[in-house]
Amino acid sequence: MKTVILCGGRGTRLGEHGKSVPKALVKIGGKPILWHLLKTYSAAGLNDFVLCLGFLGDQIREFFIGDRGSIGTSPDIPNSESIVYRPDDENWNVTLVNTGLDTNTGGRIKHIESHLLGETGFCVTYGDGLANIDFGLLLEFHKNHGKIGTLTAIQPFSSFGVLEINSDDLVTEFREKPKIQEWINGGFFVFSRDILDYLDENCVLEQE
Repeated sequence: MKTVILCGGRGTRLGEHGKSVPKALVKIGGKPILWHLLKTYSAAGLNDFVLCLGFLGDQIREFFIGDRGSIGTSPDIPNSESIVYRPDDENWNVTLVNTGLDTNTGGRIKHIESHLLGETGFCVTYGDGLANIDFGLLLEFHKNHGKIGTLTAIQPFSSFGVLEINSDDLVTEFREKPKIQEWINGGFFVFSRDILDYLDENCVLEQE
């Protein structure tokens, strides 16, 4: 099963740092987020990756080429190349695909459809997020429910203190950074190949 990683977005929330470094290459513990992602998937036996590049994509390419990577045979698909990447005795197959500078998330996945030929399903995640995911359980859950897709969801803690105010404008309760009751997108997906029938080159995965 292949894992698609969306690495093309602009790091607008990183300020000036995001203008010069792609989000996926921001370092945690001396290693880029992207490296941690590959390491996490690899621990679950998932070693075949398709990276959807865009903004500052050349830097991501240089990371793989310059860090014990070797270019393999490129598939006959425009704007893509395959790289065999073996850091620390890992055996990762990484395909880099230029999916456009400002392409939306759904469009990036649609763009790499030809790389998913023969796959009945595939994983998707963003290149700028990490989580403690049991991929074995996630894949088993996806297989058992029989739907077209699975996503992880979390209840994060609020960044702010929350007030309860009564009709007399009196504060009756103050809760410092409580857990949010709503669920938000945790960023790790498993899709049946059928999801590609619902995407086009311009769509936003999280809306369409």
